[in-house]
Amino acid sequence: MTQAPARHALFGHPVAHSLSPQIHAMFGRETGIALTYEAIDCRPEDFAAALERFMAEDGTGANVTLPLKEVAFPLCAQVSERARASGVINTLVREGEAWHGDNTDGQGLLRDLRNRQALDLRQRRTLLLGAGGGARGVAPALLDAGIGDLFVVNRDGTRADALVDRLGLPGKVHARYYDDLGELGDFSLIVNATSAARNTGLPKLPMSLVGSRTACVDLSYGEASIPFLSWARAARAHDVVDGLGMLVEQAAESFKLWHGVRPDADPVYAELRQRHDALVTAD
Repeated sequence: MTQAPARHALFGHPVAHSLSPQIHAMFGRETGIALTYEAIDCRPEDFAAALERFMAEDGTGANVTLPLKEVAFPLCAQVSERARASGVINTLVREGEAWHGDNTDGQGLLRDLRNRQALDLRQRRTLLLGAGGGARGVAPALLDAGIGDLFVVNRDGTRADALVDRLGLPGKVHARYYDDLGELGDFSLIVNATSAARNTGLPKLPMSLVGSRTACVDLSYGEASIPFLSWARAARAHDVVDGLGMLVEQAAESFKLWHGVRPDADPVYAELRQRHDALVTAD
């Protein structure tokens, strides 16, 4: 008998824009693994019930995106060490009738920045914009990669304080307010992990944040990344990177958790980048 395709999904709100179904379809073809992958739009208050239905309908693994990464954590029977360090989940692996939670965002970001962008992250004075699920997912990995001091800035100062407390490195990790940005000097790495560009618009950022070797990285891709990347180019950042590479790399890490094999992310990235650049040129 032919085995039924493994069933996967992406939960988030909104999710219609996501490239994840295309990415995993390409990974499936590359590895010869039969699978389905759908995008399920789900609000936080409905997530637990939606995940229960997904399991009942033979769901075997899922990704979780905004605004559900924090909501997913308590729904897991077990979590990985990297998920525990961040407090957020982006990957769910079914184990019997329970979910194992993991977070591949940080590893995906590092693989893209180190291998594809050829960035040496060691001792880079770093500014992290945002303190939500995206920021929490990548902050521990950035610290493990050897960055220098990390400054976390968020509209809600209590969330910035909470992230800094969770990271547990007083003297190395600092919480600040947006009003403080003009007094912080320049950074050699700026990571935009806010969803502001998608919602209320990018906060006003002083160009004094950018120095001669600054790399500006947005965790978003496509239209959502345009405001921050435009600001970075106007400020003459040395490197300007969107989140497409991270998206593909974290997806490959999730695929490995589900199927035990890591697909080659480079051909998938190259195809998606070509499509993206063609759309930008057409516009």
